Amino acid sequence: MEQTLKFLATDIEGTYLVEIEPHTDARGSFARVFCKREFEHNGLDIDVVQASISSSSARGTIRGLHFQWPPSCEAKLVRCQRGRVHDVIVDLRPDSPTFTRHAVFELSCNSHSAVFVPQGCAHGFQSLENDSELVYMMSDYYQPQLQDGIRYNDPFFAISWPLPVSVISDRDLEYRDFNPETHASKFHLSPD
Repeated sequence: MEQTLKFLATDIEGTYLVEIEPHTDARGSFARVFCKREFEHNGLDIDVVQASISSSSARGTIRGLHFQWPPSCEAKLVRCQRGRVHDVIVDLRPDSPTFTRHAVFELSCNSHSAVFVPQGCAHGFQSLENDSELVYMMSDYYQPQLQDGIRYNDPFFAISWPLPVSVISDRDLEYRDFNPETHASKFHLSPD
């Protein structure tokens, strides 16, 4: 099988930076940005059921860090299609060897790279330029009753953000302090 995408492993188990291989000529360029067969060949199963766009007007805006509780099986493929962002993924899977670790990436419209966020991980970003925009491809439907998050400045994670915060939602500011034991017990609860 011809590979047109590069899958680069990161510091978080199951998370990948996905790079494209553009073909250029006098007209410009063309590149495949998603191929289910290539994802499966690399051990990643993502059946896309929803896609969303997130736009941030002001440089310094923080969105996240968001995740969905089980039984949601939401994995995400996130790409910057305008501007530039500081992207953060936090492993919240209690059985993962990288539980509570985070990884950061710079995504931009110039690189066209994407990050694959496995289910059970939180995701957030800070816009590094005005009018930055991300496209999300998701493997599960948004379920408001399962939605949750961790605070961007939670001391447990000590995530370093490159800019002062210019805009953030009240919801994202109000997430409680993270407790690994409480999180693990809630994560493993099975639905009735």
